[in-house]
Amino acid sequence: MHGTVNGTRRSTAIALVLAAGMAGSLVAASPAHAAPPGSNDVTAVMFEWTFDSVARACTDSLAPAGYGFVQVSPPQEHIQGSQWWTSYQPVSYEIAGRLGDRGQFRSMVDTCHAAGVKVIADAVINHMSAGNGTGTGGSPYTKYDYPGLYAPGDFDDCTAHINDYRDRGNVQNCELVGLADLDTGEDHVRGRIATYFNDLLSLGVDGFRIDAAKHMPAADLTHIKSRLSNPNVYWKHEAIHGSGEAVSPSEYLGSGDVQEFRYARSLKQAFNNDNLAHLKNFGEGWGFMESGKSNVFVANHDTERGGDTLSYKDGATYTLAHVFMLAWPYGSPDVHSGYEFSGHDQGPPNGGQVITCSTDGWKCQHAWREISSMVGFRNAAGEQPVTDWWDNGADQIAFGRGSKAYVAINHENTSLSRTFQTSLPSGAYCDVQNGKPVTVDGSGRFTATLGAHTALALHANARDCGGTTPDPDPVASGVTFAVDATTSWGQNIYVTGNRPELGNWNTGSALKLDPAGYPVWKLPVDLPAGTSFEYKYLRKDASGNVTWESGANRTATLGATGLTLNDTWRS
Repeated sequence: MHGTVNGTRRSTAIALVLAAGMAGSLVAASPAHAAPPGSNDVTAVMFEWTFDSVARACTDSLAPAGYGFVQVSPPQEHIQGSQWWTSYQPVSYEIAGRLGDRGQFRSMVDTCHAAGVKVIADAVINHMSAGNGTGTGGSPYTKYDYPGLYAPGDFDDCTAHINDYRDRGNVQNCELVGLADLDTGEDHVRGRIATYFNDLLSLGVDGFRIDAAKHMPAADLTHIKSRLSNPNVYWKHEAIHGSGEAVSPSEYLGSGDVQEFRYARSLKQAFNNDNLAHLKNFGEGWGFMESGKSNVFVANHDTERGGDTLSYKDGATYTLAHVFMLAWPYGSPDVHSGYEFSGHDQGPPNGGQVITCSTDGWKCQHAWREISSMVGFRNAAGEQPVTDWWDNGADQIAFGRGSKAYVAINHENTSLSRTFQTSLPSGAYCDVQNGKPVTVDGSGRFTATLGAHTALALHANARDCGGTTPDPDPVASGVTFAVDATTSWGQNIYVTGNRPELGNWNTGSALKLDPAGYPVWKLPVDLPAGTSFEYKYLRKDASGNVTWESGANRTATLGATGLTLNDTWRS
C-alpha cells in the first residue's frame, strides 16, 4: 500500500474500499542488512506470484542469475476478491491467501533455500480490513472484530480517513483509505504481530518488508522487532518521503533499511526529462539516505500503477534504468517482477500461477536478459568504486567499477561508437547485454558501437561468450523470436506458424512478443531440437484487428543448442 496517498489516487482508493465494504465482501534492534556489501544483494520482488511459481523461479531463473533474495507478496489470510490490493487487507495471520497455503509456503522457502536464495515476506501489520465478510481461509470477520485475534479495543480511536500528512497523529492514528488501523502501541497488538513474525521465521523466512511503515510510530516497530526470535532479522520499511510531511523515512533507520522512493522518482525524471550525465553523483549526493541502509528500485507495484515511476510500459527506457540501477553502487536493489495491467485494480493472471514467463500477461522482468545479466555484473563488481566516468553531456554515459566491471548506456536515438577507457585487465570479455565478445587492450581500452537505447556491460566473471558464462534467461531446446517492429498505441506484435507451439497459424492462438526492448519485440519458445518450421509475424490492435507482415512465410530450423531469430518487420 502507499505510505503517502494524495489527490486522485487517494480518492480512487477510498472509493474502491467503500464500494467493496458496502458490498459486504471486502473485502531496540541494531540495523541489519540482507547482505554485506559486495555479496548478492539483489532482490527479485515476485509480485502476486503463487508460492509454487516462486519456488520454480528460485531454481530455474533466480539462482542461476545470482539473485540473493526473493520477496513474496503477503502470505497472510486476506479479504476475498480478484484485485491485487485484496492481499493488503488481512483478516488473520494464518497462511491461507490466494497465493497458497502453509504447506506450499514452507515448500517454497525450502526450495529457494536449497537453490541459495533467501526469502523476504511482505508483511501487512499496520491495519486489517476495511469491510466485513469471510476471508480466503474461511475466517469470518467484521471491521474491528477478528475472532481469536483482535477486538475493537485493539484499534486506534480515530476512525476517520488520513487527510493531513503534516499532522503526525493523523498519519499514525487514523485510517489509511478506510482500513482498520491497529494500535501498535498496545502490548496485545505488539505480541500478536511478533507471534506472526516468529511463525514465519520458524518456517525459514529470512526477512520482512514492512508495509505502510510510516503509519506506525518507529518506536512501536523497534519494540515489536525486539520480541522476535531473531531480533536482528533483516527488514525494510515502506516509508515514502513527502516534502513538508510530519513523518520522515529516516526515523525508521534504527530498526532496518528504508525504501528510498526518491531514488525511483529521480530515475524517471533523469531518463525521461533530464540528462543521464547528471547521474554522476546519484545517491547521497542528491540528498538521499545513506547507501548502506537504503533499499532502491526502478518501480514497485504501487508506483508503476500510480505513474510515480517508470513502468514496463516505458519499454527500453525502463530496461535501461534497471541496467543503471544494478550497475550503480547505491542501496540494495529490488527488481519488480509482475504482470501487464490495463486498470489500476487488475489482479494477477491465473490467480497468480505463472505457467510460462511472457505468456498470460506475466512480464517476468527478473528474467529479461538485459536485467538478469546485470545481477551477475553487480555481484562481480562488489565493493569496487565508480571509476572512469564518461558522458557526452546528454544521454550517453559509461563508467567502471574499478577493475571488476564496466558499463555503457546509450539512451539516445542514434548509435554510439567510440573507444572506451576502463580499468579492466586486458583480455577477452563477454558483453552480457548482447552475448557478444569484446577485447580489452593492455591499456584498458576497447572500441564498440551501441545501438540507440541499448547498453553494453562487461565484468570479471564473464570472460567468454562461448559457453562458460550461462545465459541468465535460457531457453531449453528453444527458439527466441526477435523482430524489429514499430507500433502505434494499443498495438502489439505476435508470431504464429505451422507448429502447435506457435498456434498452428491461428491468429487467436498467436504468441504475443515482449516489447521490453522496443522497437525489438522478443519471445523465447520451447521447440524440440532439429525442428524445421514456418512462421510469420502479425500486428494486433486493441480491438483485435490483425495485420500480417508482407511476404512469404519465414522458415527456420532449430539446432541442438537453440536459435535466435533477428528479424525485421516486412511492411
